[in-house]
Parts: sequence; C-alpha cells; structure tokens
Amino acid sequence: MVGFVITLLIVYLLICLSFYFFQHLAFFRPEKLASTFQYKYPFPFEEFDFEMEDGGIINAIFFKVPNSLGVVYYLKGNSKSIKGWGKFAKDFVSNGYDFFMMDYRGFGKSKGKRTQAKLFNDAQFIYKWLTQSYPEDKIILYGRSWGSGIAARIASGNKPSKLILDSPYFSFFYNVNRYLFFTPLKWILKYDIRTDQYLKTIECPVHIIHGTNDRLISFSQSEKLKELFPNKITLHKIEGGRHNDLPEFPKFFEILYDILYVKPGEKTKKKSNGNH
Repeated sequence: MVGFVITLLIVYLLICLSFYFFQHLAFFRPEKLASTFQYKYPFPFEEFDFEMEDGGIINAIFFKVPNSLGVVYYLKGNSKSIKGWGKFAKDFVSNGYDFFMMDYRGFGKSKGKRTQAKLFNDAQFIYKWLTQSYPEDKIILYGRSWGSGIAARIASGNKPSKLILDSPYFSFFYNVNRYLFFTPLKWILKYDIRTDQYLKTIECPVHIIHGTNDRLISFSQSEKLKELFPNKITLHKIEGGRHNDLPEFPKFFEILYDILYVKPGEKTKKKSNGNH
C-alpha cells in the first residue's frame, strides 16, 4: 500500500513538472516562416518589423483604406501565423477601417523569448506606435480567443474607442483550471491573464461575441464576465456556434458590422447593454 501511494505521488509530481516545463507545447501551435517569405493578400498592405529593446522582433501586417474611420488592432489566437490570419482583414477594411495584426514571438517571422510579460509589453508597444497615427478614439481593440485577454489588458491601461472580445476566457487561469484542477496550478501556470481583472479599469464599451456550443472556451465564461460588469459589457451570443466556426454564421457578421458601424457625426454608436 505504501509503495502504491509513493508511486501515485511520483506520477503526480511528474505530471506537474512536465506541465510546468512544457506547457508552451499545449498552449501554442505556431507556424514559423522564413524571413524571406512573401505575404499575399487581395488588399494592399504594408509589412513591418519592430525591434524590441531585448532584441526580439515583432513582425506585423498593416492594411489601409482611403479616408478610414480608424484602425482595428487585432490580437489573434494561439495558432499558426498572420499568413493565414490576415484573411480576416477583409471584414474590417470592407467596413472602412484600417487593420493591423502582429505575430507573437515565435510565430511567423516574429522572434524572441515569449513570456506573459513580454506579450503584454509587445502589445502595448504596438498600441503606442499606433497612437502616433490615430487618436485613441479611432482605435478599436479586437481580441480573438487567446488574444482576448491580451486585448483586455491593453484596453485596461489605455483609452481605445471600443474593445471587441471574440470567444474570450474569464481568465486564462480559470479556463486551464477546468482541465487541471487537481494540480497546484497557481504555482505552475506561467500564463494567468486575468481578463476579469483587466475589465475593472476599462472605460470604453466592451462587446463580447461567443458561440453557445464552444467547448474549448465555454460560453458560460462570457456570461460570468457579463455578470461582473453588466453596465460595461454587451454580450452577443451565436446560437450553436463553436469555437472556430463563428464566421460560418451570418449573425456573426451582422453583429460585427453593427458594432463597427458609426453614424455620420457620431464617434461611437450607442448600444444597449442587454444580451443579443
């Protein structure tokens, strides 16, 4: 019996240590691109490389339209690279917005060690760079899945016109804890990303779009965020939507375009705080 207990403890310890050292393999599925790779999109764009103070390189793409209404700063999910994610630019440039997207460190052509602090610092650096060309009331932050918490963090320390969270988690810790509740997660998780805490200091309207059948990041997490900040958040639900198929629902675009729409003479469109 004692030997069985010792074996269980060893297995448990190995699970915890393996997760601590290799969690990046579970959380990130990057596509790496050669520095010579040429992006191809149906809309005009520019490519940028930002050199960070610690030597890291952040690669990004920037789509611009004539007489734009502002810029959408899109923080992507945790897979692949902007090579494929850049296709989402069409949903924004077609509505009169410039569109900016970067690759996180270790994704695409971006280079450097990736930590939570560096992710936040890189995203904030880019935001400040954008403010050189746009007043903050012309900047919309859009965070998709993994990027939702990062977008919320950036919005919490700045004053963008809107924050759009696409399939967000209540906090990254909360979402991971659904699967690893039996581990000392507080001590071994390197990314907690407290979306719920960041929303406390956000002053702009917050729009959440989430599918009700999302199994990766449950719809209930968006409901929990809405409950915390009922006067700040508009929750738009996509009935039957899963984590990766929201663009297959016409309602997704109806909601998105409605959020993006600005009436002549208005800086932002007034929205009710009820669920949709």
